[in-house]
Amino acid sequence: MADESTGTEWGVEALQDRLEAGEEFFVFDVRNEDEFESWQIEGRRPLPTVNVPYYEMLEVDEFDDLVDSFKAFLEQRWAAKLPRDKAILAVCAKGDTSEFVAEALRRLEFEAFNLAGGTAAWGDHYAIRPVVETEELTILQVSRPARGCLSYVIAAGDRVIVIDPLRHTDRYLDLVGERDWKIELVLDTHGHADHISGGPALAAATGAPYHLHPYDGIHPIDVLPARLDYAYLRDGQTFEVSRHRLTAMHVPGHTLGNTVFLLDERYLFTGDSIFIQSIARPDLGGHGDTWAPIHFASLRRLLEMPDDTLVMPGHFASLAEEGENGLFAAPLGDLRRNNDGLVMAAGSEEEFVAYILASLPQFPEQYIEIKRVNAGLVEVKEAKASELELGKNICALAQAYQEGEAGAN
Repeated sequence: MADESTGTEWGVEALQDRLEAGEEFFVFDVRNEDEFESWQIEGRRPLPTVNVPYYEMLEVDEFDDLVDSFKAFLEQRWAAKLPRDKAILAVCAKGDTSEFVAEALRRLEFEAFNLAGGTAAWGDHYAIRPVVETEELTILQVSRPARGCLSYVIAAGDRVIVIDPLRHTDRYLDLVGERDWKIELVLDTHGHADHISGGPALAAATGAPYHLHPYDGIHPIDVLPARLDYAYLRDGQTFEVSRHRLTAMHVPGHTLGNTVFLLDERYLFTGDSIFIQSIARPDLGGHGDTWAPIHFASLRRLLEMPDDTLVMPGHFASLAEEGENGLFAAPLGDLRRNNDGLVMAAGSEEEFVAYILASLPQFPEQYIEIKRVNAGLVEVKEAKASELELGKNICALAQAYQEGEAGAN
């Protein structure tokens, strides 16, 4: 991956390189407190981070030059507290104000850089990694590292299936265009709540059919049917891509329509059911006690698969889940031993339900609106879409999410 860093700033790809390499640096975040509390930049291990809203730095106002004002504030309040043995990354929402902060830090002889494009650019950054790449079959994992969202592109010859496409459909259109591929099928594992699906838009742009389980074609709070052009997914339904077979398995639990896809009896796209370090939470509606036993039965069904089945989830909680190959994927046999949720699912239903009910994180209000968008009940423009998606996904149970959050500060 190309390193976009310069003498004064890091691009988002350079930031990802450093996070994945576990490099040590200090984050000086000047966003407002509520934005900072929603989410921060996270790495494989804890990143030292401080939040100093930029408006606090404007208290020193005797200077005409903004950098001089920031420099005076930092010299008075922070110069003795900031590290001189590691790089400091200045961060704001769009990379404008933090550029002046980084310059002020450099004038105080700190090794300081600005995050180009700010957290907006980082939040919209996508990374593409090959899971399989042979003459007959290609599987690509497409991620949004800042949000912990994962999607997949399966290609055989020039035919393509996309699973759980994320909101920025241009990333997928550019990818297939560069490789002379054709998207012939778009699948969502479930009706997403943490991010806006790119499924309907990608299907409309390519003419490919879009499939979703009908149980997720009803908004769980409004109890209104989706206003989408979609085909029903069925348990056991198969799709062909060249000589490869993709089979749908209905595994309700996270949502009532939750579905996974098994390719060639070997590659399992688990969506929001099994993650690397955790399992999915029962979703929405306040029916955790009712849905938890359903979730238990679904996970037991998945646990019947062979140990060498490669699990490729729809989310990750932190970069610590990333393998040395840069992928968020692991054999099912490894997860049986190391994934707490699957360990619980291998036990009794009663203990599993108690575990689930003790582990449910608070459900963000914006997830209800995202569900409306994904059901086609409302339309939002780009600014509103970005606002709704602000923050880390919390589709996993609380333990894993909190572990990921602990590494953010």
